Amino acid sequence: MSADLRMLLLIRHFETALLELFARGLLHGTTHTCLGQEAVPVALLPLLDPEDFVFGNHRGHGHYLARFDDPAGLLAEIMGREGAVCHGVGGSQHLRRDRYLSTGVQGESLPLAAGAALHLARSEPGRLACAFIGDGTWGEGAVYETLNLAALWRLPLLVAVEHNGIAQSTPAAAAMAGTIAARAAAFGVEHLHVPAAELGDDVGAMRAMLEEPLKHVRDGAGPLVVEFAVHRLGPHSKGDDTRAAAEVAALADWYPRHAGTALDAEQRARVAAVVADVTARPPSVWEPR
Repeated sequence: MSADLRMLLLIRHFETALLELFARGLLHGTTHTCLGQEAVPVALLPLLDPEDFVFGNHRGHGHYLARFDDPAGLLAEIMGREGAVCHGVGGSQHLRRDRYLSTGVQGESLPLAAGAALHLARSEPGRLACAFIGDGTWGEGAVYETLNLAALWRLPLLVAVEHNGIAQSTPAAAAMAGTIAARAAAFGVEHLHVPAAELGDDVGAMRAMLEEPLKHVRDGAGPLVVEFAVHRLGPHSKGDDTRAAAEVAALADWYPRHAGTALDAEQRARVAAVVADVTARPPSVWEPR
């Protein structure tokens, strides 16, 4: 549990630090934090093989940190400083490292993940491709085209849905008819609901729900849609939350139970050291090959 909690706290303090850097005028452009959704990539972390493909999305800092534990490289990428993951040309949303790729284009990652899953099924059986999407992405046709092919070809594809109930500023209830479970069922795709927001930092319980279904995906049972019910505690981007402050404050949050603990202080200090280091670095230089 300490390793899981350490990663949860790392992601929380990294995201908080980003918003503080924006407020101080040290970051430019935009960024989308995963405050409140940290448990999802942490729960999946030991269930994903290093040789699995992982596709993050626009709200993907937690996905990257859980996979690589590299806050310095990620912050350098976002700030365009030396040591950046992609030499500073990808920024917050567009990262590529080994078998990890993230994109800010809604729905773009699912067809790519299906292609990676097809490759794995043919050449590396037992591995899978995991794509993170949000509830708002279910308005994209690419989702349904991908589910259709993934089901027909029984691809080893995990669709990890971080359902935070709001797409930018539009509540899911105002944009989505029916349910994600029913939409998956229309293609004969298995669906699993994980109440991440209620379980909070109990990533062990979340992981126990996921372990057996993911084995089936690896064994050739076909794709799986896992719907994580989470809360987005931060704004859509760095400061454009249209919800009332009282509404956000009422959302469940795992962090207050650990604020002020030794692990919390440790990770807060780690992130502070990373911020001090990266902000002092010279700009990244990208030379095309």
